[in-house]
Amino acid sequence: MKILDSMYPDEKIEKVRENGFLQMRAKEFPTWCPGCGYFGIHDAFIKACVKLNLKNEDICCVSGIGCSGRFPVHVNVYGFHTLHGRSIPVACGVKLANQALTVFAIAGDGDSFGIGAGHLPHAARRNVDVTFILFDNSIYGLTKGQSSPLTPFAQKTNSHKKGNPDMPLNPVKIMLAYDTTFVARGFAGDPDHLVSMIEKAVSHKGFSFLHVISPCVEFDKTNYTWQRLKDSFTYIDEDNYDPKDRIAAITIGEKELNKLGVIYQDSDRPAYTGTLMQAN
Repeated sequence: MKILDSMYPDEKIEKVRENGFLQMRAKEFPTWCPGCGYFGIHDAFIKACVKLNLKNEDICCVSGIGCSGRFPVHVNVYGFHTLHGRSIPVACGVKLANQALTVFAIAGDGDSFGIGAGHLPHAARRNVDVTFILFDNSIYGLTKGQSSPLTPFAQKTNSHKKGNPDMPLNPVKIMLAYDTTFVARGFAGDPDHLVSMIEKAVSHKGFSFLHVISPCVEFDKTNYTWQRLKDSFTYIDEDNYDPKDRIAAITIGEKELNKLGVIYQDSDRPAYTGTLMQAN
């Protein structure tokens, strides 16, 4: 049996403080439900920013409405809590206004692929240097469990008691169709891997899409549960996979919906700020 090292609370706090975690976390504690996967995303986000040596004042988080909407409140950086479905255009505007900032667009599946879906192709085609993190629990959690654009067909929800009659959208497939230059997928239950995905998304010069799958422990007891998700995920073999291979990426987008890692990356296409400078 493995013996764990004992550590007093003040020692643990000091250790956390030394690695920069407390400096990046806001004093406002997250208000998500106990067991929510968004805590894992929050943890990975902060660790990635610390590993990238990003300063608090050099980061801006832009969110829309939904359970992910208060994310900027829970991190000690600049932030906008915008209108429903508008995190993408506001984030793009922030980046173009201050190119020195590292800008994140934060949105849930309903926020981004419902009312906000019309903004995605234009951010992708312009290749604005923004990292878009999709918090995907495939349900409207804040409004108490209605079907979202990503809810699986036939799943029973509070808006469809007999089962969702609509086919779900495929976010990775859509973003590949929009010719997004960076597409990756992570899992809220594997924060270490998610840290790596956030690091790579931020380091990419252009529009980055990171699809993070997370359970809604309150309103989804059958589909996106912790156990089902943990049992279903596999990882891209980075030693035998070329993220430049668009056909391979489309295959994952079509058929391997639980494959985690960097699915596609085009590093040759210039970011929008560069093309704007050339145009002027």
